Amino acid sequence: MLSLLGPGAVARASEPAGGERAGCECATPSIDRLQHWIASGEGTTVPATGSLLVRERGDYAAKVKFLNVEWHVVVVWLGNQFEAQADLSRSSGFWMTYSATDDLYVQLRPASHWSGGDKWLTLVPSTGGKTVRKFFSFAPGAWTTLPELGKPAYSFAEALKEARGLVFVGKTPNELAFRGLRVDRYTPPCL
Repeated sequence: MLSLLGPGAVARASEPAGGERAGCECATPSIDRLQHWIASGEGTTVPATGSLLVRERGDYAAKVKFLNVEWHVVVVWLGNQFEAQADLSRSSGFWMTYSATDDLYVQLRPASHWSGGDKWLTLVPSTGGKTVRKFFSFAPGAWTTLPELGKPAYSFAEALKEARGLVFVGKTPNELAFRGLRVDRYTPPCL
C-alpha cells in the first residue's frame, strides 16, 4: 500500500497573482511553474529521494528511473508547498509533455486524504521512450481505481476541489522524463 509520509497550448489558464504573465517560469528551477518534483523514497528509484529537476537545453526536466518490480512514487505539489491545495473543479484537465518506457499512473491526491494508495488515478501510457505531449482529462469517467491499491472513500469531485498534488506511481521498471505539465485554468504560485 502506498503511504507517502510527510510533508503545448493550454485552454484558458488563469492569470497568476502578482501581475506575472501565465507561463513565466519561477526564479528557482521549475517546469511550468511547478517547483517541486520529488522522489518520495517509496520504491527503488534513481534518484532515491529529493528533487528530480535537472537543467536540460536551457530549461528544466524532471527525470527519474523506477527500478525493480515494486510500487514507486513521484510527487508534484500543485501549490509548490505541501500545505497548499488548489480547486481544480473548473479545470478540464492538464497537458503533459513526457517520455516513459512503460505504463504508469497518475493519482489526484486531495489535501484531506493525502496518504495511502487508495486514490483516483488515470493511466499514463508508455511512449516507448519518445517525448510526447498528451492531454489528460478531468472528466470523471477518465479516472478509476486499482483493486490492489483500494477504492477511495471520497468522490472524484471532492478530490478536484481540494487537490494538493499529482502523484505518479508505477510498479514496473521505467525511465521517465517530464518536460511540461500545464493545468487548465490553474497557474501555480512561485515560492
